[in-house]
Amino acid sequence: MAQPRLATPADAAEISRLRSENILSEPLDTLWLAQCTDQLTVRLAPGGDARAYVVEAVEGRLASCALGLVHAVLPAPKYPKGLAVRIHAVATDPEYRRRGYAKAALAALLDHLEAEGVTLYELYASEGSAPLYAGLGFASDRALMRMTRFPALSDGRTP
Repeated sequence: MAQPRLATPADAAEISRLRSENILSEPLDTLWLAQCTDQLTVRLAPGGDARAYVVEAVEGRLASCALGLVHAVLPAPKYPKGLAVRIHAVATDPEYRRRGYAKAALAALLDHLEAEGVTLYELYASEGSAPLYAGLGFASDRALMRMTRFPALSDGRTP
């Protein structure tokens, strides 16, 4: 099996592609894909808040990725460094699935984050991906809720 490696800013376009094609309900158009790539390039650079592990495929493409976005929380006994991560994307192209790539990339990412002092890990799990995450120690939390709010446009509508 291919070994995961730490992603660099040069991997941003492929990570964005994997997320767009394999996770989102509708793939991003070229403008949104470019915007995500540009932002992720900066965030994967040293000092940025993104961490990712990738598994390479052939011809310069990635087979799989696991991406987390680190953020600060107020410290507490369970969060002594005040670091949390939202696992933002775990994706594998269909032709590379069932080979353990996503699990290997995510496990490497979790080990890396633990070494940085992250103690709180959050993610959204689809029904199909829940067993993978449970196998790595994630548990469901009935208290977790979410909402998306868009600012109103000048005419009172939302985008």
